[in-house]
Amino acid sequence: MKYHFEGTSMLLPKEGFEKWSVVACDQYTSEQKYWDDVKAIVGDSPSALNIILPEIYLSDDNSERIASINSYMEKYLNEDVFETYDDAMIYVERESNGTKRLGIVGVIDLEDYDYNKGTSALIRATEQTVLERIPPRVAIRKDALLEMPHVMLLIDDKERKVIEPLKDKKAQFDTAYNFDLMQGGGHIEGYFIDKDTQTKVQDALESLLSGSDNDMLFAVGDGNHSLATAKECYRQNPSELNRYALVEIVNIHDASIEFEPIYRVMFNIDTQDFMQKFLESHAVSSGDNTQDFECVTKDGKEFITVKATAELPVGTLQVFIDEYLKEHPEVKIDYIHGEDVVYDLCKEDNTLGFIFKGMGKSDLFPAVKSDGSLPRKTFSMGHAHDKRYYIELRKIK
Repeated sequence: MKYHFEGTSMLLPKEGFEKWSVVACDQYTSEQKYWDDVKAIVGDSPSALNIILPEIYLSDDNSERIASINSYMEKYLNEDVFETYDDAMIYVERESNGTKRLGIVGVIDLEDYDYNKGTSALIRATEQTVLERIPPRVAIRKDALLEMPHVMLLIDDKERKVIEPLKDKKAQFDTAYNFDLMQGGGHIEGYFIDKDTQTKVQDALESLLSGSDNDMLFAVGDGNHSLATAKECYRQNPSELNRYALVEIVNIHDASIEFEPIYRVMFNIDTQDFMQKFLESHAVSSGDNTQDFECVTKDGKEFITVKATAELPVGTLQVFIDEYLKEHPEVKIDYIHGEDVVYDLCKEDNTLGFIFKGMGKSDLFPAVKSDGSLPRKTFSMGHAHDKRYYIELRKIK
């Protein structure tokens, strides 16, 4: 089965990595101080901050910020800020929270990627793609001269034969970068993988494929909407440069990768009405597969067992919530990290929280193959400061 994960012509800043590299644009979306601090750290230095649009600033009219992004991209290219490396593939070691995550940066072919539920593509979304989120991101990318990845794709490599062998070979590779990331992001090192080793990486990836009709090589761990945006831009402008996207691949079995459940809390809700309808529609009969939930209200906790209608508890719950919200637009929902936060929020009247078993790492690939893309906010891969920082670039025009 043919697939693509390759080296490419990559750009890196010639100097000043510490101020260049900033965290993914979809982090700290409610924390203005974080981005104010980043701006103060960067000052007038060349920085990825100037060529991204942090989502905290997304609005109905992003035209001025997008014009500024495009202007800075042109400025940095004209002022020779970058060094160009041809046929580049980079082995990455990212140290954060006392653990080290290993990855490889290269390009994938967007022809291999499909975010629609039920696809048999080699690269699949792990969560439901919200179509309304794509057009604002297309507006940012469509006229951009450069792309930078915060997309992380997961591979299911139990035997650790694709990425992990590079750890013992990095002394043979040329260093791409080695520096501390700002704002508590930890330390990162990158090494250029030689052509012979690139071929071995590609062969090892191919060995993960079984050849079945439902084969999946990569699952999107982070950056699903960014990758969906790249796909849409390719559809609108099917050029050779637009056909590919720069990503980092990571082994789901890497010890540093932790999946944390994302719980649900609903506000301004008739808790009794919701619970009654949820239990009636998911009544358990003999022989049914079941799932357990802890329901939290002002009055305390209640444990319920319902008929499973999806591979994961979050899938069973979210499908019902989505239908309920259509009939009750006054109800609001939030997606919560941590049981203690759920308990605190549910001390208020007309508030209902759900705590449930999270998805284990080993469940991800089977669940996506079984259910298609999972409900949005199914899991989180670490905390905000663990997310990918922008470093590498690629020309897309």
